[in-house]
Amino acid sequence: MPEYVVSVGMECHAELLTKSKMFCGCENAFGGEPNTRCCPICLGLPGTLPVFNKQAVEHVVRTALALNCEISMRTIFHRKNYFYPDLPKGYQVSQYGNTPIGINGFLEIEREDGSLKKIRITRAHLEEDTGKSQHVDGLGYSVMDYNRAGVPLMEIVTDFPPDVESGEEARLYAETLRSILLYLGVSDGKMEQGSLRVEPNPSVREKGSEVYGIKTEIKNLNSFRFVQQGVEYEAKRQIAAIEKGEPIIQATFGWDSEKNESVLQRVKESEQEYRYFPEPDLIPIEFLEEYIESLRASLPELPIPRKRRFMQEYGLPATDAAQLVSERATADYFEATAKRADPKLVANWMLGDLTRLANAASQSVYSTPITAEHLAGLVNAIGKGTITGKIAKELIEPMFTDGKTVEQLIQERGIKVADAGVVQEIVERVIAANPDIVAKIRAGNEKSKGFLVGQVMKEARGQARPDDVNRLLDEALA
Repeated sequence: MPEYVVSVGMECHAELLTKSKMFCGCENAFGGEPNTRCCPICLGLPGTLPVFNKQAVEHVVRTALALNCEISMRTIFHRKNYFYPDLPKGYQVSQYGNTPIGINGFLEIEREDGSLKKIRITRAHLEEDTGKSQHVDGLGYSVMDYNRAGVPLMEIVTDFPPDVESGEEARLYAETLRSILLYLGVSDGKMEQGSLRVEPNPSVREKGSEVYGIKTEIKNLNSFRFVQQGVEYEAKRQIAAIEKGEPIIQATFGWDSEKNESVLQRVKESEQEYRYFPEPDLIPIEFLEEYIESLRASLPELPIPRKRRFMQEYGLPATDAAQLVSERATADYFEATAKRADPKLVANWMLGDLTRLANAASQSVYSTPITAEHLAGLVNAIGKGTITGKIAKELIEPMFTDGKTVEQLIQERGIKVADAGVVQEIVERVIAANPDIVAKIRAGNEKSKGFLVGQVMKEARGQARPDDVNRLLDEALA
């Protein structure tokens, strides 16, 4: 049996965060009563004229710059003609040809071993979204909701031949792209709501062949896990068909997440069938160099470079750094705290107790009552020996619920850390009460020392410094 190579083109659509739709003043929002955010322009009624949304254009330019694209200084819209119930005009306003807003870019994905791989991007362009069909179970027909029709939509397409070569790389590409969109603030990236749609186009060919196989498209992938599973399943299906001598047809498949399989939806149209031509109702967009450079200057530090800087600058392990940069606001919160306290301890508290409390309250770490200043105060109080780690774990909950500082809680509760003399007395009592454990330790069983540490901390009611406890026990057992 020959060995096969998988190649995956990636098409991703992201709904853009704007107040109004792409070509009219209707509200751009998710959900709501069907067909309540529509107007004659959304519905393509005769005599209507579109006006493009400047904010949407800016979002695509900033994204294209973040993806290392060249910017087309003059770009136009086209009509993509096809007939389907979710497209009331009978065409979609999109960009076509060699003047999409962004061309010839790339993003880098970070693989499990920490190495980077460049994925080339051929275009990032702007278009309008379609309406949404809703299937009515048991009645045999569908109904249409046009609230989504006309929502500004950005499409990002990878280059050919594809650089993505597995289901895992397809997932990493989608995750990385979503993270960039969130950092830029151009999309909310909610796959479960359809505001980010990832549509891989996998094909297979025999290893060593320079002729690429027929691609298929996979839709309805509402999680990154399904992106990987969909590509892997479709690649296996294509290989099995080739082995049986069956032809691969360029078609669109939907992903059935319950059966974990792809289901044929329709045979793919060819580009010629769309009969593209320039949109006569919209003027060309011409950019000034100063405008592009001002947007370039506004770009934030992106997730992968920020993760690597956190590792180098703050000495964080890769897993911690990856979690901290997953959201821009979380990374900002960490840096604001790390400027005031030990970065490694800040990361531990953020990813441990603070995340636990935030998740339980359905909040984000950066939006809780524990501000960066408050968390730094807690970490510094431990470092100075004002409180112990055990006391800190008790105080972080009232800090979370009441928004108080650690200094306020220490004063209110009269908390004091036991001095070395008090701890010495407790150590002596614990040793006297546990001669069998002491004998084991002196015989070489160091693990038994943990029992004595626990007993000392228990009697000290958590108010003894761990360093003092361990030092005094070591001296007494020597």
